[in-house]
Formats: sequence, structure tokens, C-alpha cells
Amino acid sequence: MITKKQLRTKRIFDVLLVLLLLPFFILPIIALVILATFDTKKYGVFTQRRVGQHGKIFKIYKIRTLKEEKHLLGHLDRSATVLGKFLRHTKLDELPQLFNVIKGDMSFVGPRPDIEGFADKLEGDDRIVLLVKPGITGEATLKYKEEELILNKQKDPEDYNRRVIWVDKVKINKNYVRNYSFYLDLKLILKSIFSR
Repeated sequence: MITKKQLRTKRIFDVLLVLLLLPFFILPIIALVILATFDTKKYGVFTQRRVGQHGKIFKIYKIRTLKEEKHLLGHLDRSATVLGKFLRHTKLDELPQLFNVIKGDMSFVGPRPDIEGFADKLEGDDRIVLLVKPGITGEATLKYKEEELILNKQKDPEDYNRRVIWVDKVKINKNYVRNYSFYLDLKLILKSIFSR
């Protein structure tokens, strides 16, 4: 099981790594925000409430990828733009999460931060997943990197997500917390870089 000392070391590593990376990524992030603003006709940074460590709610930052179009009957349609699809596929839309890491909401490695109604509803032993900060990448993230494609093939995507994918993610994330090591984080970061 992950210890308090390991959590402190993990945090120190996160801060050092984000301070190392930000000088290289700050201009690309600004450029993507500007491009996304023109592309979606809304401010290029998208924020959403997510469940963090110990169930604390925080705002996650992403590059906006969806464009909203109003139909004649007043129906609002949200769909990814061509640029948005590219950003989502390459995960470049997640670059602003470096700011979530520096703020302390997230880590480089950990369970993906879920919307309310999932991690905050965990019970019993499953709640050990909440001992760690959610991550930009992780074992479950790597396994389900094509999650959207998997869900699009299902008759009832929401039911399949709750019944199959979410259950498996909890199992994977519990295993991560129970068998945590700093070297495991390094391994998952490298695996994330080279599996793109």
C-alpha cells in the first residue's frame, strides 16, 4: 500500500517534472488555446468538475475540442471539430493539465479523474483508489486509450461503461495503489510516451 512518505516523494517529483516541462510547453499551450478559440468560437480552455484525491472536487483544464451548434428547433449539438478530433487523438488537449499538476490537483501518474458519480461513489475497500491524486496517465488510462472507440461500438455505451469498463478500471487502480513504487510511475510515464 502506498505510504505517506511515497506520496510526498511523488509530489516532489511531480513539481520538479512540471517545472522542467512548462518552459517547453507554455508557448504550444498558448498557441493551442488561441487556435481552439477560433475553431470552436468559444474560449479555448475547457474546464470541468472532476473527483480528486480523497473525493475532493476540482476543475480539470483541457483544450476545448467541441463546437456547439444550435439547430432550428433549439436543440444544442456538441461535436468535435477536425482540429478537436486531432487534439483528442494525440492527447494534446490534455496539455493544460500540467497546471493541475502544479496546483496539486493531479499527479503525472494515477487513476484518471472521473466526473462526479463514479469515484465519489466508491465504497469499502474500493475507496483506496482515492488515496492518490488522479493522474494525466496511468495503467487504466493506457489500457483504455481507445475508450471512445470501444464505447461507440456498444448498443448502450453508458451501461457498458458502468458495468464493464469502470469495474475493470477500479480493479486496475486498486492494484496500482497497493503495489505502488516510484519506478512503476517512471515505467508508466515512459510507456505513455512511447505508446502514442
